Amino acid sequence: MQEIISLSDIRKNYYLGKEPVPVLKGIELSILKNEYVALMGPSGSGKSTLMNILGCLDSPTSGSYILNGKNVSGMQDDELAKVRNEEIGFVFQQFNLLPRLTAWENVAVPLIYAGVGKKERTERAHEMLKQVGLGERAHHKPNEMSGGQCQRVAIARALINTPSLILADEPTGNLDSKTSIEIMELFGSIQAAGNTVILVTHEEDIAEHAKRIVRIKDGVVERDERTADRVLKTQ
Repeated sequence: MQEIISLSDIRKNYYLGKEPVPVLKGIELSILKNEYVALMGPSGSGKSTLMNILGCLDSPTSGSYILNGKNVSGMQDDELAKVRNEEIGFVFQQFNLLPRLTAWENVAVPLIYAGVGKKERTERAHEMLKQVGLGERAHHKPNEMSGGQCQRVAIARALINTPSLILADEPTGNLDSKTSIEIMELFGSIQAAGNTVILVTHEEDIAEHAKRIVRIKDGVVERDERTADRVLKTQ
């Protein structure tokens, strides 16, 4: 099975004046294509910093990050922006939808940056909304939809460029329990269709939907286990 992510001795320092404050202290992590991984850790553990590096929103101070065969750890901002647009689909807790655009227009936004023509953008966005169960809401704006529907629009937008990786940051944080389960089932079907999904969460019941849980503590990987193995241990 091919690796999509390979992190080797990833370190990240922030600075108080000239004094370095280490946040990540030598992260070693490999993720295979089509894996479904939950990234967990208490506040201050470094998981948000790690997520920003995984999403090419930030660069490590040192170490190597190979994403889908590309060494992104030393890339400049414009190169990272290109990688983000081509390789990564983001889903956020706050949905980050544009309020004046309809559902299909929100989904089509990444295609504008990719230079796709309007006719193809429209067709692909409508088709993607059907795939997440929102075909009939294509012409509704965010304020005309529920939180769960808005998150489905955000997921459709994340998928529209057929990225190598879906990175979801607390995607159920603003949703009720029933809707959270529906959204997690949708991520499960996305992974089953062949996508790699990394879920960042602090909620154990949400993390249990993933096939593997990586726990970060004090800037290092504290534990890395498959959920199937955990079930076997408790039986």
